[in-house]
Amino acid sequence: MNITTEPDQEVWHDMQEPGAYEWWYFDAEDPESGLSFVLIWFAGFPFSPYYTSHYEKWKNRITATPPHPSSYAGFSFQLYENGCETLNFIKEGHSALFESSRSAIGVRFENNRFSYDPVCDEYHLDIDFLFPARHKALKATLVFKSRRRVVYEKKDGNNAGQVPLHQWFLSVSKADVTGTIEIIEQGSNALRTIAVRATGYHDHNLGNRPMHEYIARWYWGRAFFGEVDLVYYVIFFKNNEYQPLTLLVLQDNLSEKTTVLDSVEFSERNFQRGFFFPLHSKDLLLQHEDISLRIHHERILDSGPFYLRFASALSLQIDGRNLPGIKGISEFLNPAPLQSRLMQFFIRSRIWREGEPSVMYNNYNNFKHALDWIYR
Repeated sequence: MNITTEPDQEVWHDMQEPGAYEWWYFDAEDPESGLSFVLIWFAGFPFSPYYTSHYEKWKNRITATPPHPSSYAGFSFQLYENGCETLNFIKEGHSALFESSRSAIGVRFENNRFSYDPVCDEYHLDIDFLFPARHKALKATLVFKSRRRVVYEKKDGNNAGQVPLHQWFLSVSKADVTGTIEIIEQGSNALRTIAVRATGYHDHNLGNRPMHEYIARWYWGRAFFGEVDLVYYVIFFKNNEYQPLTLLVLQDNLSEKTTVLDSVEFSERNFQRGFFFPLHSKDLLLQHEDISLRIHHERILDSGPFYLRFASALSLQIDGRNLPGIKGISEFLNPAPLQSRLMQFFIRSRIWREGEPSVMYNNYNNFKHALDWIYR
C-alpha cells in the first residue's frame, strides 16, 4: 500500500485492469447538532456484488469478457442524525453515468459532482438525486474548505516493492464544511432544509486489483479534538509474509506541530462478529514510544457483511498529557465476504444497479421506508 499527499495524484487515474477501483471520499460531522454524512464517488465500485461476480466469472474463464472499471461506476450518500441513519443511498451504473479527467480534480456521477478550486483550496460538491425506493429526493450544495493538509509519502516495501498497486491519498485531514441539504418527500413534496456547518475530511483510494485478493482487513479513523486532531490507518495483507501498514497522524493544535508515525505498534482485543457483519475488534491500541492511542468502537452507525462504521471514543496520551473523551469516526473493512455468493445476495439489498431489477433491494428499502413513517 503506497501513501501519498501529492496533489497531482488526486486526479482520475482511469485504470483499465479488471477488478481495478478508485474512489473519492468526503465526510463531515457536527457534534453539536448530531449531524454527520459521507459522500463517495467510485470509478470501479470495489464493493459491488455485480462487479465482483463479473470478475470471478472472467477469472475462472466462465466468461471471456473482462469487467471494465468504468462499467461499475457509482455514488453513495449516507446521512446520520444523532447516531441514527436518516438516508443510505448507493447507486452504480455504466460508464455513461460517470465523468472525470486525467488533468483536473473533479468527478461526476449522474447529477452528483464535485470540483476543486485550487485558488481557494476548496472543493465544491453539488448533489442531486432521486431515491424512488425510499420515496425521497435530495439536493445539496456543500463547500469543503481545506484547513489542513499533510505532506508525507511512503512506498510499499513488501516483496521489494513488487506488489500490486494500492494507494491511499490523504488529501485534506481537516476542512470547514458549509452548505445546505434539502430532502424532499416525493409523495407530499414536503421539504426539509438542513443548514450545514461542520468539520470534514477528504481522501482518495485506488488499486489495480480487487481488494479481496490483496487486503485482509483494514482499520481507519479520524477525530477532531480541541488540543489534538488525528488520523489512523492500519492495513493487514492476505500474504502473511507482508508487513502490515500502521500509520498515525497527529496534529497538535497548541503548537501547530504535525507528527506522522509509520512504525506504530498495533493490537486488537474484544473481538465480535455477527451474521451480517464481519469479525472485528471493538478495542484498538496504537503505541509509539511515549505516545499511546486507545480506540473503543462505541456504536455502530452502518454495517454490512464486509464493512462497519462506528462512532468511537478515543483516549490519547502524548507528551505527558492524558487526553480522554475524544470522539471520532472509525471504519473497519474485511473484503473476504465479497467473494461469497450468499453475501453478494444480501449486499444487493443496499445497491441500486442501473438497469438491474432487484427484489432484495426493493424489499429492503420498503422496510426502511416503513420505519421512516413509524419513527417520524
